Amino acid sequence: MDIISLLFIFVMLEFFESYWQKSDTLYGFINNNFLLFKRNIFIYFILHISFYYTIFLSLYFNNFSFWMASIFIVKFIDICFKLSIMKKLLNGITIEEIIPMNINMSPILRYFNVVVYPLTFLFAIKFI
Repeated sequence: MDIISLLFIFVMLEFFESYWQKSDTLYGFINNNFLLFKRNIFIYFILHISFYYTIFLSLYFNNFSFWMASIFIVKFIDICFKLSIMKKLLNGITIEEIIPMNINMSPILRYFNVVVYPLTFLFAIKFI
């Protein structure tokens, strides 16, 4: 496959992840994740499809450079952090105790991943 097609798929997967987690506030974002987590943890993991796509791209290009590894590590830490919050919510701790500030999620913040991860991918394959 050509690089443009792979990049387009990456952008679409990032849009998909942003869409299912979409909310106007941080608490709503966490709540969307928590509702899906409570329903089925396997579906929760499957919906983080860009994480698996990053692994695919690393293997496809045989590229394990700093930039490609940074995408993988940041996505891995993001999932771990969300799982930590989900576990605390399951144990009955309120979201206000876990995250004391409820910030507004502007469209720039909400779709930041759609720009950053594909751009980092282009750096990783030396396209830019």
